[in-house]
Amino acid sequence: MLNITPLGWVHTILGLIAVVAGFAALIGHRQIDMASGSGRAFFWLTAATAVTGLFIFRHGGFGVPHVLSLLTLAVLALGWFGERRGARGGFWRHVAVVSYLIALFFHFIPGFTETLIRVPVGNPWASGIEDPRLRQPIGAAFVVFLVAAVWQVLRVRKLSPRAVDTRLT
Repeated sequence: MLNITPLGWVHTILGLIAVVAGFAALIGHRQIDMASGSGRAFFWLTAATAVTGLFIFRHGGFGVPHVLSLLTLAVLALGWFGERRGARGGFWRHVAVVSYLIALFFHFIPGFTETLIRVPVGNPWASGIEDPRLRQPIGAAFVVFLVAAVWQVLRVRKLSPRAVDTRLT
């Protein structure tokens, strides 16, 4: 019917739960981070989604989807590192919140692509992974990501402790 392998189903289910966890973290805690259960679920489920994606070869050999999986793992690592380095705010805190948002956005690229080349069954919305019509939903998701990233950076900047000058005058 949808032509998805068992590994593809596991990959898809992990990704869907990761997206829900990411939005739960954003709504409940105003950010995705490892301090919340939903943030940790997003992190680990996104990592598992990226790893399982490396073993799916529906569109031939190693390709763009595999590069996206590797980029996702790199962005998660950068977010984790930024979170450790930026516990009290500053540049690394900004890196962490934006990295996690990028990882959330990355879910939407294959999510829209793989869904829209399969549904509606028998007459899919897009003809294949190169169909220009896919730019519309992915572009819209990118605009939402940009707005969320600006919001996150401004929010973190506002919450960051101000540098206090302790020098004697």
